[in-house]
Amino acid sequence: MTKTVAGMRNAKLFGWIAGLTALACANATNTLAQSPPPPVILSQAAKELMVDRIEALGTLRANESVTVTAQVTEIITALKFEDGQRVEKGQVLAEMTSGEEMALLQEAEATRREAEEQLERARPLAKRGVSSAAVLSERRRDFETSAARLEAVKSRLSDRRIVAPFAGVVGLRRISVGALVEPGTVITTIDDDSVMKLDFPIPATFLSTMRVGLPIVAEAKAFGDRTFEGEVAGIDSRVDPITRSITIRAVIPNKDAILKAGILMTVEVLKDRRQVVVVPEQAIIARGRATHVFVVDPSSSAPKATKREVKTGTRHDGKVEIVSGLSAGEYVITDGTLRARPGQPVSITAIDNNDEPLAELLKRKAENPT
Repeated sequence: MTKTVAGMRNAKLFGWIAGLTALACANATNTLAQSPPPPVILSQAAKELMVDRIEALGTLRANESVTVTAQVTEIITALKFEDGQRVEKGQVLAEMTSGEEMALLQEAEATRREAEEQLERARPLAKRGVSSAAVLSERRRDFETSAARLEAVKSRLSDRRIVAPFAGVVGLRRISVGALVEPGTVITTIDDDSVMKLDFPIPATFLSTMRVGLPIVAEAKAFGDRTFEGEVAGIDSRVDPITRSITIRAVIPNKDAILKAGILMTVEVLKDRRQVVVVPEQAIIARGRATHVFVVDPSSSAPKATKREVKTGTRHDGKVEIVSGLSAGEYVITDGTLRARPGQPVSITAIDNNDEPLAELLKRKAENPT
């Protein structure tokens, strides 16, 4: 008897709760039905050029770069360049004491001329049989020996005259006239900056997508928002066993000579150029592993929000690549997604065509809430 009474009481309680729940749901439905459509801003899905980007940090190097040093121990007698001067290939940069070598040069030239004259006299005599072949051979040997000695003196003299190995810009002067230099003493540096090399490491996982000729875009804090374009010129032959990265070398034209060796640059390798459908990032709704957008037909007399699942790809500059689920020309909600519901009518406040600032669109939405 007691169990029967308790069961009846529970049944009444459950019925009462169910009635309240149904009433609440009905009220909520009526409220949604009576509430005005939420204001939204739309944006049209469009086809644009998209590229995959690999970001890295790299260091600039000159196309050619050397440290100019002395080769002999002598005193500097002349410096024929200024700090930061542009020089041509073969231009004399510095001269050292060479009085003795100049005298030896004159002596060697005189000896060679005499040996050449003796050889020219011996040739016709040997032909007529007046002189023996041994004498002719001796004269030829004397001439060749004197010529070799002359070249040796010229070589020693050239060691005392430092010239630019290639065209470029010299650095700061490290010595002064009158200084005694020794082999290895740094005089200055010279860089060929007509083209700059940018070396940067990337993870070896991207190696299969790398190839010579891929475009790159680089920038540095020293130049503000200015960007520099170039292309991949070389790929290292080895992967670093510790970092598992490989060094890529890009070349960047430097016509205005603004880039300097040693600058740290942020670089992006651009690969897989393609035309894809893109939408603003604000249109994307992520729920777990699924990604959705709200699609609206603005030409409809009673536009409604339709929830559609999409597959996304690359993201860049506030835009998202849509791999599948959406076609170019369709409109998606970019502002008001939190208030929109599937199948619910919406009030279109504005359509963002990228020709009006977003602040103006939001202002218009605030002025027209319904």
